[in-house]
This record gives sequence, structure tokens and C-alpha cells, in this order.
Amino acid sequence: MGSIAMTSKYLFSLGTCCSLALILAGCSSENSGPNISQAQAPSANTAPTTDMGSSDGAPQFEVDISWPKQLPNDWILGQVSGIAVDSQDNIWIIQRPRSLTAHELGAVQNPPATDCCYPAPSVIAFNPAGEVIQAWGGPTWNQEQSVLDTSYGSANIVDPAGWDLPDNWPTQEHGIFIDHEDNVWIGGNGSSDHVVMKFTTEGEHLLTIGQWNQTSGSNDTQHLGRPADVTVDIETNEAYIADGYLNRRVVVFDANTGEYKRHWGAFGNIPNDTVDISNLSPVNESWHNPVHAVRISRDGLVYVADRGGSRIHVFNKDGTFVQEGVFAPWTIVQGAAWDIELSSDPDQQWLFAADGANMKVWILRRDDMEVVGSFGHGGRQAGQFNWVHNITADSFGNIYTAEVNTGKRIQKFVPVAINQ
Repeated sequence: MGSIAMTSKYLFSLGTCCSLALILAGCSSENSGPNISQAQAPSANTAPTTDMGSSDGAPQFEVDISWPKQLPNDWILGQVSGIAVDSQDNIWIIQRPRSLTAHELGAVQNPPATDCCYPAPSVIAFNPAGEVIQAWGGPTWNQEQSVLDTSYGSANIVDPAGWDLPDNWPTQEHGIFIDHEDNVWIGGNGSSDHVVMKFTTEGEHLLTIGQWNQTSGSNDTQHLGRPADVTVDIETNEAYIADGYLNRRVVVFDANTGEYKRHWGAFGNIPNDTVDISNLSPVNESWHNPVHAVRISRDGLVYVADRGGSRIHVFNKDGTFVQEGVFAPWTIVQGAAWDIELSSDPDQQWLFAADGANMKVWILRRDDMEVVGSFGHGGRQAGQFNWVHNITADSFGNIYTAEVNTGKRIQKFVPVAINQ
């Protein structure tokens, strides 16, 4: 993968590159502890800030201000609704070109209003140095059929008449995962996006699970309900889907054939779509919408994020409930459990939870699911987030985050030694 050439049907002529806005962050320690493996000393390209801090030897992070590099082709990112790492530590994102405003797409107005910018493809891969190595998929802009947006100076979304929409592509991109064979999985949470799709790294379509425009509730074995996330088990080659923005379950399929295997809801019970979930409570018997993320640890546990319940449920692979972790239960709007990542140490001692409502990343001790720290803060400056939506980690322990709403960016956080 490291040698993949950038191949995109959506390339525009090279020009002045748009800067991708980056923000810096970190967290500090309250207690001393052993150094984290592979931790780095501060450098000119990193900047620490203090937030809640961490305890019990939990990791600390600084942001790499040099990552990623400027995007080619005068591209600009929309809302970044998924981020993942492949076997070569390349970082993949899925983003929403249709979330861009007329102001951000001045160069493609008809006639052009400015010299920048152009919408990037929906799927983009960066090498560890932050350079774009692959880009494909999603809607493309047709300048000839667009009309100058007279609201150019506002935050209005660009006129939808300018987009050429591909067949069988989500109306709103949501979630990306790279499996152990470096296949690319994506989903969507638009009103008709009841599918998860599998591609090669070059964008060749391999499999679709579910059906467009068709959904039948949380106990249907053939249809999905606006799925939010997917992960693939390296041992069984099964795809676990967080389903989702409409349904209230985790559902498992064969990752090659799409054959249904099993599903379950909160606490391992049969999902019940009639339970009232209007109150965002961590004691609700049902998961809320959305069931927003799913991950599998090396020791075979399945972690599921109930965003509205501000909780993460832990299961065996057969759906047997093991334990839960509740954090920020005061979060009565949106909920706190947006995404999940496991630390890269051999025992995966830590769990990281992106929280777009409180605009930070929580650090939990995995064995008891207790919060031991956090980093990040609401805002647009160093160490701050605006709707941090997704999180992933590479083999060196670096953390990568993605932001939606008006955040529209990705960031890299590097681990630092606790005893400095």
C-alpha cells in the first residue's frame, strides 16, 4: 500500500494548494507512571496543552502540527465523517463534499468567484508523512450546470444543482474501516443509505450489504437501517455493523459473501424498536439512535458505542454482555459516545472515546472501563475540537481524529513520555 499511486477520476488541474486547518492539543498527567512504549519527546512540530489530564499511567498526547501536508489540486475537505488506518499505517478518511459552502468552493462557481477551492473526492488516503496517495469516489462538481451562488459570503451549503451524483453512493457519507486484507468499507447515514459497501483500495466495488431505500427494523436479517460504522474480525472474517441511525443493534455478516450471521441489542438482548429513547439516559434498556461505532479487541471482545446513552457496551463475539462503561452522563444533547479506538500496546490497555458533544477524547482503562483522563477542548485553537466525530490509531500509538459540522478537518496526536 505504501507505494500506491494517487489514482482519481476526480482530479482537477494542479494549482495553489488549499491549507487544511489543523489544531493542536494534548493532555497532562496528574500522577507519575511508567513511560508509554514508543512515546516521543516533544519536537518543534508538536504542541502540548493541558486539559483534564490523566492518571494511573494513562497515555498523554501532543498534536503534530506538520500533519497532514497541504492537499493537492486546490482541494478542500468537507465534513470528515470517518477515519481509519490500514496495515501499512496509511490513514484513510471519508468526507462529505456536499457539506461544503459556496464560500469554500469559490473556484467552481459559474463563473468562478475566487481561485480556490475544489471539492476533494470522498475517499482519501494519506501516507504516514501526511501526503495524499489515493483518492476516489463520491459526487463530482459540474461547473457548467451550476449557477453562481449569490450567497457566496454566507455559510450556506453550495447549490446542489452543481453536483453529478454517482450511482450507488451514499447521500451522506458516514464511517470508514480498512480490514486485514486492506479492503475499504464505507457506509452512509442519509435517509436512503441502508447499506455498507466494500471496495478495493483503488475503489473497485466488491460487495454491498443491505439494500438502498429499503429498511425493515432492528430484527430484519437482510436489511440495514442507516448504518453508522463497520469493523471486520480478523479471525472469522465477519463484518460487525453498528446499525445505526434508524435501527438499534449490532448485526454480523460474512465479510466475503454478505450472508447474515447474528445480531443483538443493548445488554445482548433482542432489540426492541418500540422502547422510548427520547430521553438520552445511560440506564435505558435500549440503545439510542445512533448506535454509532463498533470495534473488536485483540482478545476477542466487541465494543459498541451507544452515542445517546453516553456509554460503551462490551460483549463476547456471540453477543453475550460483559460490562459497560458510562462517561459524561450529563450530556443530554447528542450524547458522549461517538467513536471508539483501542490503544496499540500489546494488551490494548486503554480505550479512546471521541466525544463530539463535549468536544474531547476520553481515555478509559479497558479492564474496568473507568475514565482516567481526556484531551481536547471545544474551540478552533490548539488542542480544540469542533464536533470530533471519529478516532483511529496506528501501530506506533499515534491517534488521528476527524471532525464534522463546521470542523471539517483531521488531526494527528503523538504519544509523549509520562516522565519528562
